[in-house]
Amino acid sequence: MGQKKDLTGSEKSKIVRYLAEGCSTLKIAKLLKRDHRTIKRFIQNSQQGRKKRVEKPRRKITAHELRKVKRAAAKMPLATSFAIFQSCNITGVPKSTRCAILRDMAKVRKAEKRPPLNKTHKLKRQDWAKKYLKTDFSKVLWTDEMRVSLDGPDGWARGWIGKGQRAPVRLRRQQGGGGVLVWAGIIKDELVGPFRVEDGVKLNSQSYCQFLEDTFFKQWYRKKSASFKKNMIFMQDNAPSHASKYSTAWLARKGLKEEKLMTWPPCSPDLNPIENLWSIIKCEIYKEGKQYTSLNSVWEAVVAAARNVDSEQIKTLTESMDGRLLSVLAKKGGYIGH
Repeated sequence: MGQKKDLTGSEKSKIVRYLAEGCSTLKIAKLLKRDHRTIKRFIQNSQQGRKKRVEKPRRKITAHELRKVKRAAAKMPLATSFAIFQSCNITGVPKSTRCAILRDMAKVRKAEKRPPLNKTHKLKRQDWAKKYLKTDFSKVLWTDEMRVSLDGPDGWARGWIGKGQRAPVRLRRQQGGGGVLVWAGIIKDELVGPFRVEDGVKLNSQSYCQFLEDTFFKQWYRKKSASFKKNMIFMQDNAPSHASKYSTAWLARKGLKEEKLMTWPPCSPDLNPIENLWSIIKCEIYKEGKQYTSLNSVWEAVVAAARNVDSEQIKTLTESMDGRLLSVLAKKGGYIGH
């Protein structure tokens, strides 16, 4: 009978069962046709259990080094723990200790996204705020487009998974699986749209004006009273299809010109309250990491989410404009973070 070092999982299970039945190691060796020493070795190793992990002494840092780390963390936002400690010439500190030290003075965060504002942009934002400071914003129609993809933002696909459960499979498709371009507007406590841009249509000046004609003007604007149309101010951003001479002249023929067409400062999505509406809709349609299998299904989700936005939410957004203008002036044209 040859001696073999390794026992199969089945043999190990049988050994445990035979021991529970009161069999001796010699009898078990005969039943399994294995060397007696192999059986004894397995039993001895099982009884010894796993060796305790020896904790290595951690590298301690002095109060002076701690102050250096704090200063480096303030000067190097978004740097790794290794880079921060390296800049302080502190070596030999394991990652777990570095992170434990940094957690007491910092947080792991992502960089905030904001428009690139130069000096000219800031001056124009201040001029815009001063110009419209006394405007009745309940008369302003805030408009914008939003693209929604089938897969949604990758960062929203995270969440808690119970112990013992497997994370659901998430598809990874090029360009997020494709998407739908959506246009909408808000005024006072009313939502205009949303309207879907036809698939495959690139919004240039001509197609943008035709889109407004087929949706906004025919389905909403023409139903309004003459007094409403007289007082309404139309807002759109400075996208090329919006700010072109063709679009400006076309809107003028529709009566949206001069004071009825709001001038818009550059790089200012933070000033448009409809951006907050897009956030509300996206949070709803992509909650729990939801993905979609067709463009129609994601469009239906947008419509359902927009329908659930009540008038009070919209009113809160449009009434926030006075505060936004004051914030722009207080920050001298700087980003206000809305």
